[in-house]
Amino acid sequence: MTSIDFIIKNEASIRMGFFFGILFVMALWEILAPRRALTVSKAIRWTNNLGIVFLNSFLLRLAFPAAAVGVAHFAEQHGWGLLNFYEVPLGLAIILAVVAMDFVIYLQHVMVHAIPVLWRLHRLHHADLDYDLTTGARFHPIEIFLSMGIKFATIIVLGPPVVAVIIFEVVLNFMAMFNHGNVKLPLAIDRIVRLLLVTPDMHRVHHSVEDDEANSNFGFNLAIWDRLFGTYRDQPRGGHEGMTIGIRKFRDPKDVSWLPGMLIMPFKGKISDYAINRRHWDDENEK
Repeated sequence: MTSIDFIIKNEASIRMGFFFGILFVMALWEILAPRRALTVSKAIRWTNNLGIVFLNSFLLRLAFPAAAVGVAHFAEQHGWGLLNFYEVPLGLAIILAVVAMDFVIYLQHVMVHAIPVLWRLHRLHHADLDYDLTTGARFHPIEIFLSMGIKFATIIVLGPPVVAVIIFEVVLNFMAMFNHGNVKLPLAIDRIVRLLLVTPDMHRVHHSVEDDEANSNFGFNLAIWDRLFGTYRDQPRGGHEGMTIGIRKFRDPKDVSWLPGMLIMPFKGKISDYAINRRHWDDENEK
């Protein structure tokens, strides 16, 4: 059995091991070097944020037992997708697939901010009153199903190697916890790392209550997409310690930090525009 065969056969165990390993490391880092003081009880937030993670995992396994890896295997067996149509060396195919899937994640993220009905789903992620590693995993189940559908379509069109899908899923989990971490990186290191990867300080700007800041830094993994498409913002105007996290109209912990309130959030209020094009700060924003 080759190392790739081993990875494919033990995909679920590998992903679970990485998830809990990264969770432990990031949690310890947040304790030792926090970037900001938290405003809501960590016990409450973690219980409910991780609660929705396990709920989503259960629902996905129930609905899609084979998940993305199964779709990649099916596409590979039937020769579907660009990378199955052309003969591409495995190493190059893995790199191309991971980069392409990361780009799709960036486009999907912009889309859920731009389309009002999708923003209603995605705002659960932004409504967290604090910002730490569990914020990176709190998504509404409906958005998770939407994301899985987009991922399936991407795999069918792209035809990535199965091992590339596994690597991408592990990297995505790692980066979601890393760049949502309430951790402090030395500024000199942050400046270097964010040339390639999204850092906690870079992505934290995206969780500001200010519309123009929330509509920037959409990347989860590679930092190139925000720079390339003009959605990059270096720092929040209020500074990382002074900025306000969340959404202006969702400030009650009962609505945003407890699982029942989190699950009904997309169905509250009227559908309205979300100002993704509000790129400039003006006096109107202060009202």
